[in-house]
Amino acid sequence: MIQRLIERLGRETVPINAALDRAMESLPSPVRPVARHILEAGGKRLRPFLTVLSARALDYRDEDIYVLGVSLEMLHAATLLHDDVLDNASLRRGRATAHTLMDVPTVILAGDALLAEANALVASFGDPRLTACFSEATSRTAAGEIQEMAARGRTDLAREAYDEIVRGKTAWLLRASCEMGGLRAGGDGDALDALALYGENLGMAFQYVDDALDLAPEDVTGKPTGGDLREGKLTHPLRLFRESLDDGRRKEFDRMFSGGGSSEEVLDMAAGIRDAGFDRMVRQEADAYLEKARRAVLRLPDGPDRDMLLLVTDHVRNRRN
Repeated sequence: MIQRLIERLGRETVPINAALDRAMESLPSPVRPVARHILEAGGKRLRPFLTVLSARALDYRDEDIYVLGVSLEMLHAATLLHDDVLDNASLRRGRATAHTLMDVPTVILAGDALLAEANALVASFGDPRLTACFSEATSRTAAGEIQEMAARGRTDLAREAYDEIVRGKTAWLLRASCEMGGLRAGGDGDALDALALYGENLGMAFQYVDDALDLAPEDVTGKPTGGDLREGKLTHPLRLFRESLDDGRRKEFDRMFSGGGSSEEVLDMAAGIRDAGFDRMVRQEADAYLEKARRAVLRLPDGPDRDMLLLVTDHVRNRRN
């Protein structure tokens, strides 16, 4: 079944990337090198793919859905550029980050320009509902990032507060990807509500699985192990692990969490969290969100595109990178 999803994504990626290329050509020339660096670094194009599937599930067949979809990929790319600067990250998907190859002001301004061009693409459809949806996704994503920065280094972060961060920084953009596809397709209130619920719960699960994968060995994911621990981000598996410790071991965790641990200590602690099964616990909690997403999408008309949306939930559940 997953092979069907991979094949469909492969087919849809061709027109998605073509629409992205056209959008890149519309950017001012000084912005293009930065934009191309982040957009050509890989990525699964999940957000525009969801926009396409959501519209197709409501029987919208126009090719302009690819243009609408890439506006969300551009928004996502802009947030990645800004995130890498804020985190002082040196690598993104195995490649040097843009600000390490260029300068920070250029990258920040290029991200702003990328976001402005995405806004222009959405506005070109002449539908205030699309513009409002895109604007809310932008502000919610920014708010989630601000909340995450404010929480960095805090070991007293409540589960509810962390979920609010996840909802903003990850889930809302997937929600908007689905909603905008439904809006373009002329979906009614129930269909739009179903797509919003599907996208938001899919996004919550996506981030929970991402948090679990942060603990996996680098040779499995291609990403450094324990990045959240090093950066002082109290993700759900880290919080569950900390709560399970006695006072002495908790102090040791807090020392490492505040940046006092060596790379070897961080790797050892990540392995200990995996061995204790906290990554599996979080994946199981992600399943609850995915079940909500499945129930929501079953409210849409039966058909192959709805089936693909269901298969995306399986993909998120089984992610290994």
